[in-house]
Amino acid sequence: MAINPPLFPDHQTRQHSEAHLSHVLEMVRQRTGGRSVAPDIDLDAFRRALAEKTFDRPEELDTLINWTIESLKHGMVQMTHPGCFGLFNPSPSFAAECADRIASAFNPQICVWSHAPVAVEIEKHVIAHIAQRAGLPAGSGGHFTSGGAEANNTALICALSAASPDYAEQGARAFAGQPRLYASAESHLAWLKIAHMNGIGRTAVRLIATDGSGRMDQDALAQTIKTDITAGDVPVMIAATAGTTNAGMVDPLNACADIAKRHSLWYHIDAAWGGALIASPKYRAVLDGLSRADSITIDAHKWFATTMGAGMFLTRKTAILAQAFRVSTDYMPDSNVVDDYYVTSVQWSRRFVGLRLFLSLGAAGWDGYARHMENAIQLMEHLITRLTALGWTHENASSMAVGCFTPPKGADPVEVIVERVVQSGKAWVSVARFEGRAVLRACVTNGHSTMADIDILVDEITKS
Repeated sequence: MAINPPLFPDHQTRQHSEAHLSHVLEMVRQRTGGRSVAPDIDLDAFRRALAEKTFDRPEELDTLINWTIESLKHGMVQMTHPGCFGLFNPSPSFAAECADRIASAFNPQICVWSHAPVAVEIEKHVIAHIAQRAGLPAGSGGHFTSGGAEANNTALICALSAASPDYAEQGARAFAGQPRLYASAESHLAWLKIAHMNGIGRTAVRLIATDGSGRMDQDALAQTIKTDITAGDVPVMIAATAGTTNAGMVDPLNACADIAKRHSLWYHIDAAWGGALIASPKYRAVLDGLSRADSITIDAHKWFATTMGAGMFLTRKTAILAQAFRVSTDYMPDSNVVDDYYVTSVQWSRRFVGLRLFLSLGAAGWDGYARHMENAIQLMEHLITRLTALGWTHENASSMAVGCFTPPKGADPVEVIVERVVQSGKAWVSVARFEGRAVLRACVTNGHSTMADIDILVDEITKS
């Protein structure tokens, strides 16, 4: 007996709904710049409407699509709006959107090579080229992840496994003392959750003081490691950051590499956002020392402008992945540890996310991505010029497209200014802290943003 309406509709019905969806989404794209960047929905009314959707009776798919898109148009920060200068989530490339549709249609199980050899080979190809561009040696590899947190988690698992061959079976008990990992106080604090998940405890994370400019203090790092060793602790990893979340600062990558080498520690660089500068010959020197890492995190869904979430874990020590994630079951095919992601990564089943970067990079080329990033930096330089001319202080000496600013004396507090900008609906910025000071934070990652959008932002920031 046929399901009515069918869960798997006939070809004609599906074509109609796909055409309808494409039409509605194109209208959304055309009107993005004309609506509020910030949410402006009546949430009580939305919740009442949502509560009526009890799934007791089927609804027309087109009606559901319209309702969902209309709700999202007003019920979220509009990441695709050219006036969105928030975190690192950009307007995605059209190629990445196409990739999601292709991946949805084929729905491959990419964690098993024998099930999806072409999909796996595409991802391996992309990873190899990114690793090469990052300066890692031939033979380096890795895999796509759900995002930077998973990639960083993978780095710690590799570091612990490399530090003790017994870690896989015994966990933290394999170590004679408390395992330690070292990251900047300005690093992404997912490290605390990662240490918790890996059974070494949040106190295993040593958050190293900065040098007053947002970068990890290399002397403080060296001293902390020395103190921990004296106390009987077991240092396992240094995690430097190349592009801090709040200010786009880069830790002293070469100095951190020297310290890691001195103590035989795993050296990881979290370049989730800033790592995309490998595309730009003009700015890649900002990442000097990246090639010395044992492993690197780069997120494709940040400055590489793919859809969420597509992280990458890159490593020169690929053999450790099979050691760290080995598993055997009687319902899976015999594993080829080189190509089966279920035995070389955290996830067992995951989406074909690498296609997003494959199509985007293929369509734009490295030169296209270089122009994308250099344009963002040029827009940030324009913002810096405009605000400093009006008496604002530019606080962070970053070469990336993120700026931290404090207002001139006599102006409203940063929190009040940011709230006013967001409420205007014309632009979106945030409050952050940089070296203990509250700052207005603006970041340019949207490829649709222009000088005119920066000028609108300045007008809203300085409006009394």
